[in-house]
Amino acid sequence: MKTSLIHSDPSVMTGKPVIVRTRMTVELLLEKMAAGETVEMILESHPRLTREAVLAAFASAAECVRNP
Repeated sequence: MKTSLIHSDPSVMTGKPVIVRTRMTVELLLEKMAAGETVEMILESHPRLTREAVLAAFASAAECVRNP
């Protein structure tokens, strides 16, 4: 996982973890997956995202759950 792809800054999206250089939160990506969207659908809807960034977001979320 490239943790450098996920960043948290209090001045961006109220400090929620986001994919760098975007305002796409890890939370939103998880919600999209929970709603049934595939990674391919997310990438198609958000062309600035990369597969690597989406997977880094999922890994970041897993790390948060693993180490609350």
